[in-house]
Amino acid sequence: MPEEIDKVGSVSQRRYEQIVAELREVVEQQTRGSFTIGDRALEIEPMRERGGQQAAPGQELFTVRETLFRLAEDIGLAFKTVESARWAASRWPKDKRQSGVSFRVHRILGQIENEAERFATIAKPPAGGTRWTVDEANRKVGRQVERPASPREKITAIHHLARDEDVAAAVTTDFLKRPQVAAKVSDQDKVRVVEEFTRDEHVATQVTTGLLRRPEVAFKAMSDDTARHQVNHAQVEQGRQAREHFEDTSPVAPAVRHIDRTVEFLDLVTACHSFVAAAGRAVPGLRDRTLGEDERTIVHENVAKVRATLDWIETAVDTGKVDMDGELARLLKGE
Repeated sequence: MPEEIDKVGSVSQRRYEQIVAELREVVEQQTRGSFTIGDRALEIEPMRERGGQQAAPGQELFTVRETLFRLAEDIGLAFKTVESARWAASRWPKDKRQSGVSFRVHRILGQIENEAERFATIAKPPAGGTRWTVDEANRKVGRQVERPASPREKITAIHHLARDEDVAAAVTTDFLKRPQVAAKVSDQDKVRVVEEFTRDEHVATQVTTGLLRRPEVAFKAMSDDTARHQVNHAQVEQGRQAREHFEDTSPVAPAVRHIDRTVEFLDLVTACHSFVAAAGRAVPGLRDRTLGEDERTIVHENVAKVRATLDWIETAVDTGKVDMDGELARLLKGE
């Protein structure tokens, strides 16, 4: 009964332990075989030193590579397999090789430069374990592990998987959609991300416009002298461009040129022209869109202000009287 309940995959715990014992012997045989290949390759081509150290795989002299290529072809293995086995054999003298430790672990721990440290390390499995694993060996030499455990290892694995820019972009987008993730990003990093994402002027314009529609944001932004100066400069520049556009495109522009134009007159005509042009750009954007009740209320309130302002303009133009009545003043103040 316990065998049926305590299973590993599709086999019982007892059968699993039998398989492990069998495969450990196979791995031991493979380890001995790999070291034998490395020892014979080392006999044919002893290690050369480059810059005071034994040359790592991929840094051998051309003549050595040619010999190892020939050996690899003659025994039916890849050159990299033979080269790696030779290097590992050079790092582990026969009396320092550990029974029960795979060849791959030997090869990983062979990266420890200090010889005494290297030999002492492989003789003592990691704390809490009885055997060296590939992940523990990689962890010891600072390489990426196959099954990350610590937050740092998981971060490294994510960076490794997201080396492709398209993958990184998709992952970043998904992560930033999670409020609990975004909340843990520091304000400084958030600012840096926004700046990076708004390098495109079209995107920057949309983001800035949306943010300035939030009264608390606009108020705080205008407390910055540089930002306030840039907004004022932009308003002046927009007015200048609107005036030029009016003079270039309006059908009444030729007639206006013959009038004794005052600054107030030009500003008033330009303001009307700018409003019409802006509405002509904005209104078509409402096609196939349904505004919410709150949005419609806000628009209707602003349209009422516009109508009252237009009536005020007509009265001022026809009579020269610019005084507001109490109702208009309250309306324009939003009361």
